[in-house]
Amino acid sequence: MIYYNTNGIVIRDMQLSDAQMITDGEIAQGWDASVEKYEMRLKHQAEGKSISLVAEYEGNIAGYINIYPDSEWGAFANQGYPEIVDFGVLMKYRNNGIGSKLMDIAEQIAAQYSDVVYLGVGLHNGYGSAQRMYVKRGYIPDGTGVWYCDKVCEQYANCCNDDDLVLYFSKKLR
Repeated sequence: MIYYNTNGIVIRDMQLSDAQMITDGEIAQGWDASVEKYEMRLKHQAEGKSISLVAEYEGNIAGYINIYPDSEWGAFANQGYPEIVDFGVLMKYRNNGIGSKLMDIAEQIAAQYSDVVYLGVGLHNGYGSAQRMYVKRGYIPDGTGVWYCDKVCEQYANCCNDDDLVLYFSKKLR
């Protein structure tokens, strides 16, 4: 299904062939990437657990986002709130409005399930642009503090500033 098609940006359902293209793009920019992650997202989509989208920019795969209508993870797990998971735009396609459009479509989809959507964002500097974008879009911290490996990181607990160290944010959609 195509959700958006304007100004060289197409947002559509992810397909199996996209998984390797996204992985190759991430590896080319120095990220630790594996095709299995995207194949898992596609499996979840086939099982009805998620909606997985890709963005094309001028015919090239440029980004991706996933919406889990009733997520099993994080601060709002199993409460009927959609979670936006695994959102990214390849570096060479940034600053073209692709990330904003992916988020627009993801929020529209989430609004079909609930009036609140949430997401977790990493705390290291690699997530800096995402952190700023979420705040600009009206996301606020959920108040549970920092999470590590899908659990609240207790005060003074040891953790590692890797991709598993996150802060959860939510947004009222309507």
